[in-house]
Amino acid sequence: MKADQSRLPAILCASVVCLLVGTTWYFVPHPLVVVVLALIPLGALFVLNKTFWLVILFVAFSFFRIHEAIPQLYPLKIPLLLSLGALSALLWHAFISKELKMYWHPCLTWLAIFWLLVIIGIVFASNRPVAIQEFKGIYWKIIVMTLAIVWLVNSAQNLGKTSLVIILSGLLIGSIALYNSANGIGMVEETRVTIGRDIGSMLGDPNDLALALMFPLAFAVSNATTPNLSVPSRLLGAIVCIILMAAVIATQSRGGLLGSLTVFGIFAIKLIRSKVLLISLSGIAAIGLYFVAGISDRASGGAAEAGIDASAMGRLYAWEAAFKMATVNPLTGVGLNNFYSNYFFYSPHWDGLNHAVHSTWFGVLAETGFLGLVVFICLIVTLIRTAKQTLNNIENCSIAPDPNLVSSANAVFAGLLGTIVSGTFLTQGFNWPIYILSALIVSVAHISQKACQNEKQPTSNT
Repeated sequence: MKADQSRLPAILCASVVCLLVGTTWYFVPHPLVVVVLALIPLGALFVLNKTFWLVILFVAFSFFRIHEAIPQLYPLKIPLLLSLGALSALLWHAFISKELKMYWHPCLTWLAIFWLLVIIGIVFASNRPVAIQEFKGIYWKIIVMTLAIVWLVNSAQNLGKTSLVIILSGLLIGSIALYNSANGIGMVEETRVTIGRDIGSMLGDPNDLALALMFPLAFAVSNATTPNLSVPSRLLGAIVCIILMAAVIATQSRGGLLGSLTVFGIFAIKLIRSKVLLISLSGIAAIGLYFVAGISDRASGGAAEAGIDASAMGRLYAWEAAFKMATVNPLTGVGLNNFYSNYFFYSPHWDGLNHAVHSTWFGVLAETGFLGLVVFICLIVTLIRTAKQTLNNIENCSIAPDPNLVSSANAVFAGLLGTIVSGTFLTQGFNWPIYILSALIVSVAHISQKACQNEKQPTSNT
């Protein structure tokens, strides 16, 4: 009797499979149907065993817009397929197999509070359909994948794989940007390179493209300067670093250049002991990049414009509009992705067009109010402290840590500071970089803490 009961689940599963095959064959009597149905279990096993790769690749495609940079991939709906597989696997491992080891961190508390404020702001948004569409289209994926990265990137090896995917994605986008620049494809203001502008890609804005290029720059520089990494990894980092910097220069984005200089500066502080030499080289590099990038030749914000250029004035008008939006809506702001549609009602200067805010801080202020900006700043401060503490823990470990851990710890710290600096001119408050960096900072902190505890444990027992 017990043997019969133990076979019951298998019998039920077999019955369901037979019913599925029979029903499908009845409506679609084609031999390929049987092949497809036979491959479904194998596909399910692949999805469940490769959850990490599905999540990381989904993030890479979503942030770097690889399917838009390579138009031939666009009809394949790769991000959609990756998201379906990743979400299915995450739900399975979180609630059924319970193999996903979930933990919490103070940074995640501030993130959760900010997410809650964003969701509440959607309810009170001035243009609720726009806010809901942004949340349904992008932001909920950012929330889910941020937590997925935190819990899936749980070892130094996974950190190394994540870093490699980010660097290779940056290499691809940087190469396409340089190709477009050399051939005059998708140029803005005749001199600023873009990608996929003709299909409405996010990378069709040179400032957003600079952001996408600057993000992997920190990982490439970190790999190139980490002593114990393998020679191929360091060589790849150096090559990608050159390509990314050249591509950022081609965008002529002031925010991108400032962020890139910050990334290099963080690593230069570690390598150059003389502060006088460091300051001198930084000044020379900043002036040199300004002229090499040809910013003075830009149609907007170039040297031809007397006084405060049109680009700078446009930002000042946008920032003033953002402040007014927060003044009228101090607790909720105007709602997610609602700055653009509200620009006309709050801007002191109207030139016939709505404009983007071009600032992370003012963007968060406008769309989540003063309360949201305070929480966002608390999040950033907590992330900086966590990243800095992680670096201190790694330096104080008695045994040399895994080089992938060292490289990732330096990369996320430099990347965060570069993002903060560039955030003055780039809109990043509700885009992928802040959240990916947040997740990786928490993951690196968790991994380094476990590594140091494992090293101290034998000594404490003796």
